[in-house]
Amino acid sequence: MTDFSFMSARLRRGDMTPSEKLWQMSWSLIFWICCIFAFGLAMLYSAANGAWQPWAWPQLARFIVGLCMLTAVAVIDVRLLLRYAYVFYTVVLVLLMIVEVKGFVGGGAQRWVDLGFINLQPSELMKPAIVLALARYFHGVNMDEIGQPSILLVPLGLILLPTGLVIIQPDLGTALLIIMGSVVVLFMAGVRLWKFFTIAGLGLAASPIAWSFLHDYQRNRILMLFDPERDPLGAGYHILQSKIALGSGGLFGKGFMAGTQSHLNFLPERQTDFIGTMMLEEFGMMGGLVLLGLYIILLAYGYAIAFRCRHQFGRLVAIGITTGFFLYFWINLAMVMGLVPVVGVTLPFISYGGTSLLTLMLCVGLLMNIHVHRDVHMGVRGGFNDF
Repeated sequence: MTDFSFMSARLRRGDMTPSEKLWQMSWSLIFWICCIFAFGLAMLYSAANGAWQPWAWPQLARFIVGLCMLTAVAVIDVRLLLRYAYVFYTVVLVLLMIVEVKGFVGGGAQRWVDLGFINLQPSELMKPAIVLALARYFHGVNMDEIGQPSILLVPLGLILLPTGLVIIQPDLGTALLIIMGSVVVLFMAGVRLWKFFTIAGLGLAASPIAWSFLHDYQRNRILMLFDPERDPLGAGYHILQSKIALGSGGLFGKGFMAGTQSHLNFLPERQTDFIGTMMLEEFGMMGGLVLLGLYIILLAYGYAIAFRCRHQFGRLVAIGITTGFFLYFWINLAMVMGLVPVVGVTLPFISYGGTSLLTLMLCVGLLMNIHVHRDVHMGVRGGFNDF
């Protein structure tokens, strides 16, 4: 047997050593992620008017921790991820329940739980957790069985339970991200389109009821999408200031740390939700196109990993994670341009935030894990026979 054939056989069995798995990692993908993060670090430095505190330095420390976590997740046996996917989902779900009982309020919403060493936002962790749980479920389902309506009862429960808990916080933006990411996994698993259209039709029919359950500020954000000038100093302030900053940036921007809307404190939340606006004001449309190009490279890597994977679990995880990246930056950029209502969705690897950044690094670690174990034989009904 040649060395290549021997290595291929070991890849299928998944018995590589951790050092061998490190060589199998896509270091070029990590390079591009570091490029995106460097862009964000510069913006946080600018947001603090040329200071590393209070945002840039803590964000850099979290990124270094995230790189270590990414590497550790990448070398874990993918069959362990399969086995413990439901456990991870359950732990995050319990944390969401704890938020409702003992969570503390920040920014007008009860979304965080104090673990002593970190203030954790479980709704962020639910994004990869729901992808893992759905991928685990559909890995053990035959294509013939997916056509049965009863097969969808379990995944619908997996989706609706955390979504309801997140909406209660309230955090409508994260709830929509969970739903949209889950829908992509369901579609790629083989669920027929007519079922999505049926559920969407029922959702539209129930929209008047859902409208009545929205908080006043949520209804105002939706209304401000169509006419922000009706309340320029209230509900429409965020989007109006964002549009002013975007327009003033022009083609090449005003220059690094030279943005007026952000540095004169007209632009709210410039270190989190509206950091993209500050970037476009300082670097203009060309800077935005560079960042968009970096995100497209990230998506290309993610979907390539998904399509090269030989097992259903890995394909669904990679597609779900990569689609989550797309939804993150698309919704944030659409929000700051006034195309969608203002929701609390951060710009990936750019915006300030502990749980958000660490969750993104966890997602990249999962993506890398699928890349390293793309040829591993997982078994037909979940892979437990391989242990």
